[in-house]
Amino acid sequence: MPRPGLRSRAQKRHKLRTPGNQSSIHYWREKPQKSHCARCKQPLQSIPNLRPSKMKKTKKNVRRATRLESGRYCAKCLQDLIKKSVYNQ
Repeated sequence: MPRPGLRSRAQKRHKLRTPGNQSSIHYWREKPQKSHCARCKQPLQSIPNLRPSKMKKTKKNVRRATRLESGRYCAKCLQDLIKKSVYNQ
């Protein structure tokens, strides 16, 4: 029986054949979904889809683009929002 942390269905299971010719099950966490734009719901290009523990180990400039509000809006929506805020004042 697997240890208690592996009994949930949060892990993907892969049946493998070991070098000693025994079948075993290896467990992998599922990949998270890609982050989406808050306005148009398109996937954001500059943000990798990693688990939080792996995301913490990446560099800050890899995690998101350097422009304003880059983790929330795509480039096109952000451009529209900036134009609206400038021209409507």
